[in-house]
Amino acid sequence: MPRLHALELLPDDAGHDVVRRDWQALRDAALPSQLDHRGATNSPHVTVVAAPVLRAEDQQEAYDLLGPLLPTGARAAGIALLGGRRVTLVRLVEVPDTVVRAVLELRARVADVQHPGWLPHVTLARRMDRSDVSRALEVLGHDDVVITLTTLRRWDPDAGIVTTS
Repeated sequence: MPRLHALELLPDDAGHDVVRRDWQALRDAALPSQLDHRGATNSPHVTVVAAPVLRAEDQQEAYDLLGPLLPTGARAAGIALLGGRRVTLVRLVEVPDTVVRAVLELRARVADVQHPGWLPHVTLARRMDRSDVSRALEVLGHDDVVITLTTLRRWDPDAGIVTTS
């Protein structure tokens, strides 16, 4: 499977710290955590679109559609599980309708988008055994947190380049 190019929304420093606290709490409980991901681009983010190829026009359209909407408040709310036998644990992120519309418009223009629709979320842990989920929920708690999404980032895995706006 090809490595996917991505356009992502990044939180401000306070939002970054909120997510990293979740990552640290999972690690402290000896559970899988995104802190275990050692990649240079690993930071809290909400993926807008992931595709095998992103054209320069796709990136420009993302800036044109989303740039005027940033910064925007978002609520890191409920927790969800994605996947099958081993799951990805995520915190769902509620964003304003204007952002949802802009993202869906962008996604309609990008070829070969992975995953239909858009489920805004921040990944907390990947490849978690289902037997660890209840303990992870206890560790994370249930508080909703307001964060601010401030920056659009592009990840080009082929060139190993991260670009932010």
